[in-house]
Amino acid sequence: MVSTDFLNAPIDRTSAESLDSQGLRLALVDTADRTAFEGWLQNEARGFHGPVQSAEVVERQLEGLAYRRTTGVWDSASPLSDTDDAETPVATLSSWAGPLTVPGHRSVEAWSISGVTVSPTHRRRGIARALLESELRTAHSLGVPLAILTVSEATIYARYGFAPAVMAADWTIDARRAAWTGPVAPGRLRFLSPEQARADLETLLESVRLESPGQVEPWPLQLDRITGLAGDDKDRIKHLRVIRYDDVAGDARGLAVYTVSEKDPLFGFSLDVEMLVASSDEAYAALWRFLLEQDLVSTVTANLRSDTEAVAWQIADFRAARVTAQRDHLWTRILDVKAALEARSYSAHGTIVLEVTDPLGFAEGRWLLEIADDGAGTVVPLIGDAPGDAAVVALGVNELGALYLGGVSAVTLTRAGRITEVRDGSATAIDASFRSAVTPWLSTWF
Repeated sequence: MVSTDFLNAPIDRTSAESLDSQGLRLALVDTADRTAFEGWLQNEARGFHGPVQSAEVVERQLEGLAYRRTTGVWDSASPLSDTDDAETPVATLSSWAGPLTVPGHRSVEAWSISGVTVSPTHRRRGIARALLESELRTAHSLGVPLAILTVSEATIYARYGFAPAVMAADWTIDARRAAWTGPVAPGRLRFLSPEQARADLETLLESVRLESPGQVEPWPLQLDRITGLAGDDKDRIKHLRVIRYDDVAGDARGLAVYTVSEKDPLFGFSLDVEMLVASSDEAYAALWRFLLEQDLVSTVTANLRSDTEAVAWQIADFRAARVTAQRDHLWTRILDVKAALEARSYSAHGTIVLEVTDPLGFAEGRWLLEIADDGAGTVVPLIGDAPGDAAVVALGVNELGALYLGGVSAVTLTRAGRITEVRDGSATAIDASFRSAVTPWLSTWF
C-alpha cells in the first residue's frame, strides 16, 4: 500500500521546468490554507462550466477534499483583475492513492486523477500534458502500479497511455410493460432518513466493493452528496428517497436512492434510480421489483449501470428495458507491468508474452506472464525467445490497460488492428485468461 506521503511528494521537476520556461508555476496547494484552496476550488468549478461555488458548498469541499493531493498552475505574468487574483490558478488537478478492485476479489493500489482543468485563456500551451505526465511520473516514483480516471472528454487521455477498461450504460425501462417475473424476496423494505441512509450506504458499498472489477473506495463527501446531506441542488434533495431491503434475519442487504418527477399529466411520473447497491441477488431483485411497481410511474431510468444488468431478465417484456446510451467510463494506465498483472487473478492457466510499447517508458518491454492452475500470475521480463507454448502479442500500453480488468476483448482489439498476434490464436488465449466472470463496473464518477 502507498503511504499517505503521496500528499507531500515533491512536484515533478521535468514538468515544472517545462512550464517555468513559459512563466508558469506548477505547485502543490496547501489544503490547510483556506484562501489558496478556495481559489483552487472555484477555478476547478469554472473549468467544468459550473457556477461560482456558494459559501456552503465551499465549506464542505474545504473539509471533504483536503485529503487529496491538490495541484495547480499559476501564471505570474497574468494581470490582476476584479475576478482574478494571485490565488487563482489557471489549471487544476487533484489525485489520491486508493484501492481499485481487480478480478479475483482483490484490489490493487491505484493513482486516481480528477479535477483536470485548464483555463480557456491558457489553451494550447502544453499545460495539460505537463500536469498529466507529472502525475504519472510521481505515481511511478512512489511505486503505484497504475493510474485511473473517469473522463469528460474521450479524445484527450489516450495520448498519455490511458484506455477505457470499464463501460457504463444508461437504462430506460417502460414500467407499464415490465411486469415482474423474477424472484420474490422474503425480506422487508423500509424508507430511511438521510442520516441512516448515509451510514448504511457506506457499509453496503464496502461489503460489495470487491465483487465488481473497476470499483473504487468512496469518500465521505461523495456519500454525503448521494444521500442528500450535501449539495447545492435543493430541488433534488427535496425529492430524494432512499429504500433499504432487509433479509429475513433483519440484516441490511441492499439500498436504492431515487427521485420521482412528474413526466406528463397524462403519462404519469418518471422514477430516476441514482444508486442501487445490493449484497445479494435477493436484495437486488427486491429493490428492482419495488422500483418498477411504483404506482403512477410509467418510466424508470438508471444511469451509470452495467450493460449486463440482470433486471432485463426479470421482467415479462424483454424489450421494455433498453440501454439508451453506452459509454466509456473508467480509463486505466499501467505504470508497473509486473505489479499490476500480479495483483489480479486469471480465469485460465497459460503462458503469455506481452511485447509492450510505451512512449513514456513506464511499461515498455517484453513481459512473460505465467498463470498457474489456481489463477495466480507471475511476471518477469523476457530475455530471449518466447516459450514454445506461449501466446505472444505485440501491443501498446493503451491496449494493455484496456485488457487489464477483463472487460475488453483481445480478439476485438486484434480485429481492430490495435493488437498484433505474433503467434496465431494468441488473442483467444489471452481472452480465456484475462476475462472477468463479473462484468467490470464502476458505480460512480470521480
